[in-house]
Amino acid sequence: MPRAPLLSDASVELTRAVDVRNEYGEPQQVHIPAERPLTLYLDKHELVTLMTVGAAPELLALGYLRNQRLVRAIDDIAAVQVDWEVEACSITSRGGIADLALRSSAKRVVTTGCGQGTVYADLMNEVGTTELDPHTRIRQSELYALLDAMRLHDSIYKTAGSVHGCALFAGGELLMFTEDVGRHNAVDAISGWMWLHGVEGAGKVFYTTGRLTSEMVIKCALMGVAILVSRSGVTQMGYDIAQQRGIALFARCTNRHFLQYTGFERFIAEPLLRPVVSTAVGA
Repeated sequence: MPRAPLLSDASVELTRAVDVRNEYGEPQQVHIPAERPLTLYLDKHELVTLMTVGAAPELLALGYLRNQRLVRAIDDIAAVQVDWEVEACSITSRGGIADLALRSSAKRVVTTGCGQGTVYADLMNEVGTTELDPHTRIRQSELYALLDAMRLHDSIYKTAGSVHGCALFAGGELLMFTEDVGRHNAVDAISGWMWLHGVEGAGKVFYTTGRLTSEMVIKCALMGVAILVSRSGVTQMGYDIAQQRGIALFARCTNRHFLQYTGFERFIAEPLLRPVVSTAVGA
């Protein structure tokens, strides 16, 4: 079994109450989500500053390292320590990371992720070699159960809005849910949780409130997840990557409505009956 890193448990307020005035000029109090910088250091080498709510900072750091392929194995990480007083996350490896300065300064692509997500350019090539489970499927009834679970799930969004949520499902079971100001942060936190607990992507379904961009599809592919579900839409590059890799994309998912864009072989349809509209005159 891999040795799990030592993680801090850095708690922080996720929302803040502020005074506003509505369209009638009436004062009221509402909550807004936090947004704070967290600078990641790996063996004292500064990597990046992420803007985050701070809901799962240790998992966010792990997922960032994994999805950027800066560290290849969870066993290589000795500790992840977050200190909100200095807005920093110190990550310590067990034996050093070869060519860290070179790899962390590699060419990046600024993505459409909220807060300008970044993906190292060579990840585009790595996605092409990623093996996805060919047997992973989802039934229409399971998709509806997933959407119902997310609709009823307690969240920062219901209290304060302005955040994206991501979740990981196995069948009808919700394994992990997190929210952040950017969907790329939320998917990294999910990836970090999977890495920490040795959870494979085969048979899993990823849900996000945000759109399925190239970055989201790439990160899910690197996690081994072949079914992605979104409350929002799909971009052209996200669509193209999913089409090439045999990933099923479901988007515009609300209540019983959805659109499947790719990966039709991964879906077990249980079609709804379209309501009959009467055309009788004078009925």
